[in-house]
Amino acid sequence: MTRRSTAPRHAVDISEADGVRYLHFGSEWVQGAMRIARPWALELDYTRDMMAGLLLRDAADWPRRALLVGLGAGSLAKFLYRHRPQCRITVVEINPRIELIARQAFKLPDDPRRLIVHIGCGADFMLGDDSCFDYILVDGFDAAARSGPLDTLPFYQACRARLAADGLLCVNLFGDSRGFAASVRRIDEAFAGASAVFPSCACGNRIVFASSDVPVDLPLSTLRARAAELKKATGLDLGPTIGRLQLRHPLPEGRLRIGQRPS
Repeated sequence: MTRRSTAPRHAVDISEADGVRYLHFGSEWVQGAMRIARPWALELDYTRDMMAGLLLRDAADWPRRALLVGLGAGSLAKFLYRHRPQCRITVVEINPRIELIARQAFKLPDDPRRLIVHIGCGADFMLGDDSCFDYILVDGFDAAARSGPLDTLPFYQACRARLAADGLLCVNLFGDSRGFAASVRRIDEAFAGASAVFPSCACGNRIVFASSDVPVDLPLSTLRARAAELKKATGLDLGPTIGRLQLRHPLPEGRLRIGQRPS
């Protein structure tokens, strides 16, 4: 059943410090950030971790279709727009003010051929739409840092149904929240165990990846080589992400596996 969700009524504020512009939802919580001198770069650690999916698929034109649930300052959308020109990007954002602010203050491109913003509830969109995506990125929180219907088993099951065979789901979670373990269990159940939790970054966020039909099975050497290529092409340095993964995540035989278990 579709929920009739209304736009949030919380304040939307912008602050600036040391050359960085921040987005807030009426509190000190940072909901997005942009370094003014580098508007296309990913300023926050967790947004960089969310782009680690680009290391997990080999195709040069992956992703071809991306869905972002939660716009914020538009960092993820802008990165894909600039560095994956073949990608068609769909964003679902519940608050129409966020789209306006992202365009005016955070340089979100106005190009409906490649980047479409739907105003509405991400859960409603996922449960009611039948489009197929290669990369689904979920980064939706309210003013109290709650995900609501975006952190439910039906939502994650709908994400699984919307993914292409080589698709990946990427979810931003707060690693120190009381509900973190339950969130991971829901993702794992929706994807039949084909999920992996990346170690937390400095801000405490933890990124969970889940794979569709095509599993991930990559040695660390391949991840490092792809990270070096990505850094050269885009400036994005995922070396620290791989370093944390190697130090804190069990990697049997030095391989990252998502979607299959060692025999």
